[in-house]
Amino acid sequence: MADITASQKYTCPSCGGEAQWNPARNALVCPFCGTVSPMEAPVAGGPITENDLATALRNLDDSQRGWAAAKTSVKCQSCQAISVFDPSRVSQRCEFCGSTALVPYEQTKAPIRPESLLEFKLAETKVREDIRNWYGSRFWAPRALKSRALTDTVKGVYLPYWTFDAQVHADWRADAGYHYYTTEHYTDSEGKSQTRQVQQTRWEPAWGSLDHFFDDALVPASKGVQADLLRQIEPFPTTSDLKPYNPAFLSGWVVEQYQIDLIAAAQQSRSDMEGEMRNLCSSEVPGDTQRNLQVQNDFSGQTFKHILVPVWLLSYTYGSTSYQVVINGYTGTIAGKAPVSWGKVLLAVVLALIVGIILLSLFGKK
Repeated sequence: MADITASQKYTCPSCGGEAQWNPARNALVCPFCGTVSPMEAPVAGGPITENDLATALRNLDDSQRGWAAAKTSVKCQSCQAISVFDPSRVSQRCEFCGSTALVPYEQTKAPIRPESLLEFKLAETKVREDIRNWYGSRFWAPRALKSRALTDTVKGVYLPYWTFDAQVHADWRADAGYHYYTTEHYTDSEGKSQTRQVQQTRWEPAWGSLDHFFDDALVPASKGVQADLLRQIEPFPTTSDLKPYNPAFLSGWVVEQYQIDLIAAAQQSRSDMEGEMRNLCSSEVPGDTQRNLQVQNDFSGQTFKHILVPVWLLSYTYGSTSYQVVINGYTGTIAGKAPVSWGKVLLAVVLALIVGIILLSLFGKK
């Protein structure tokens, strides 16, 4: 990355406009005259490497910060997302919630530069078609929503993620329970003697150990997209399909800057890994049931990457409520929220009551 300066721009050789990276054509293309720049693909910024987590948490090298290109940042006062884009672009609405409450964003320290990114693979035309089909499948949504073409506000954005690797060794101890049955004699309500089988549990100490490697465990760092929607469109193929970061890939695209920093993301990742290790150890406990599971984890080889992933995003307002539809820009997986037509719900309830009354009257006559 040493050859790329913070003021680098990608100018169209024909009209002088700022060229944009077009994933479908694998080239920089001018949005004004359609000229394909001589630079057919961004020069790779070097191999994708894992960064030592302990070293970074102590002191991250300033050479790993910044976008390596001229960028403008604004912060939305509504959803708190920080949008980063080319200086030539004028942003009037937030890309994530549609709010006009945008203010320039200045920071004392440049953000950690992405290590790599995953390119857009899904074309915008396909995204628009998928969103229309998604709307059509929302049975409980108002009819007016299905008839409206809301795809005119679809935006392609790069979202920030952290990935973490770790080798974990776990020692566990627990009480393993083994079920057995005894015969119990009792007197029923009519005074007759009866017998029944009663489950008992025999507890025995158990212990063991296991090793597990976490590879590219994802932690989203977005504030602009709802976390539950992001989880629904994961995973992103970050192990084999990532490309080394180069600012040319972001030319013409909006990027969200992370607001969940490395420290918070590392803590979240460790907590998630510990939860997964507990589940893995629990599955190792013999017997029919268990109690008092204790797990001691030893982490080693902890590394991280800061990456960008592609997302197609639609934000819209229906009534007084804002909604989002999110599409994985690589796999096409879609997730979103839509308003509910309470008229449809009421009609369904009334129909169910009518059917219930009819069935009750029919069976009642018998």
